[in-house]
Amino acid sequence: MSTKFKGFIYGVATSVTFGLIPLFTLPLMREGMTSDSILFYRFFTATLALGLMMVAKKETFAIAWRDLPVIVLLALFYTASSLFLLYGYEAMGAGVATTLHFTYPVFVTLLMFLLFREKVSWITLTAVVLAIAGVAKLSLDGTELKLDPKGVAIVLLSAVGYASYIIGVNKSRVKDMHSRKLAFYVFAFTTLVFGVKTGAVSGLQPLPDAWAVVNVVMLAVAPTVISNITLLLAVRNIGGTLTSILGALEPVTAVCIGAIVFGEAFTFSEAVGIALILTAVVLIILNKGIQENLGVLLKRIRPRHP
Repeated sequence: MSTKFKGFIYGVATSVTFGLIPLFTLPLMREGMTSDSILFYRFFTATLALGLMMVAKKETFAIAWRDLPVIVLLALFYTASSLFLLYGYEAMGAGVATTLHFTYPVFVTLLMFLLFREKVSWITLTAVVLAIAGVAKLSLDGTELKLDPKGVAIVLLSAVGYASYIIGVNKSRVKDMHSRKLAFYVFAFTTLVFGVKTGAVSGLQPLPDAWAVVNVVMLAVAPTVISNITLLLAVRNIGGTLTSILGALEPVTAVCIGAIVFGEAFTFSEAVGIALILTAVVLIILNKGIQENLGVLLKRIRPRHP
């Protein structure tokens, strides 16, 4: 299996597992739990799970002192993305906030070009546009198009934070650190931030019952531990730009979960959105082949001069 193909598999796995968040979050919210408490339990349990995995595999927790500032910076990017998205949900409709957050492939592409002069093909740019259009079709309805400038700025900061995290993983000195170790320290710092925030704002709510405990554990494992580890592996194999575009599959999973598990209506607009996103994913996967075939075709039809 080629490195690039493995990267695509990791990228798709990241999106699908991350899209499972509503499956485990909605039951907790229906039991009256606040977002702050859910986020704290999510990252605390994820940190604990990663720590136990590292102990079981006899992996070291040691890190070089020179790596610590980079890890803290990555954790700040990750935490900022989660916090600003949460604030965005409070400031505007969830559909608009989700759509604006999924502009992060644009910021990944721009930052990679501005900071590292990474070339971007027209196919990649087309895929970015299709992915964002697809997310918009999945997330927006006619009642949510009034944008609050403050809310827009907040959610765009979330997108920039997540884009910076992806680029940092790809280009920083810790890019070769074991994915479990890096995720462990990122989650540990995120847990600390959400713990302080929860304690200062509303206080940590106790988990109401055993079913809530199960949902927290599943929320910590599937869309947190697994999705973040596969994200790190995808970025290392195919880079931040392609990984970020594959992230558009996350709302597709969420919509499917809503329709299949929670009985939510599946609309024509959502079908169009999914089609646009899948088209973007296919373009990314077939990017190299498309460019090569177009090059051959252009050579054949190009007029030859004597």
